[in-house]
Amino acid sequence: MIAHSEWKDGNTFQGISEEGNTVLFDADGEHKHGPSPMQAVLMALCGCTSVDVVSILQKKRQGLTGLRVTAEAEQAAEPPRVFTRIHLTYAVRGKLSRKAVEDAVALSKNKYCSVSKMLEKAAEIDYRIVYPGGEPEP
Repeated sequence: MIAHSEWKDGNTFQGISEEGNTVLFDADGEHKHGPSPMQAVLMALCGCTSVDVVSILQKKRQGLTGLRVTAEAEQAAEPPRVFTRIHLTYAVRGKLSRKAVEDAVALSKNKYCSVSKMLEKAAEIDYRIVYPGGEPEP
């Protein structure tokens, strides 16, 4: 896997994958042109675990109709401002077995999501699952 970044101007940088896919990073604090690199890491975590959960639930023949994963992170006060804690909220929709959802989320966190496995070396990662109607799963 190969990626690189190019400085565009000011505090804007373009990340480019070996396939040519791009993302703009904006490090000026206002993030008008794109996410900061750290926001992109959180987005990657949400995307990685979402892929896992959807795949697992589809293999279990669950009637998933929607999934939103939200990450809230705390960072160290001083540089390097690494993440120290990340809380994930999985909001699921569809005709689903709660056990299947719980198992899928746990498998993603504990086995399959490579982004999560990397980040947990520096940050505590926890999660909750919210089902239709908004009631959180303990």
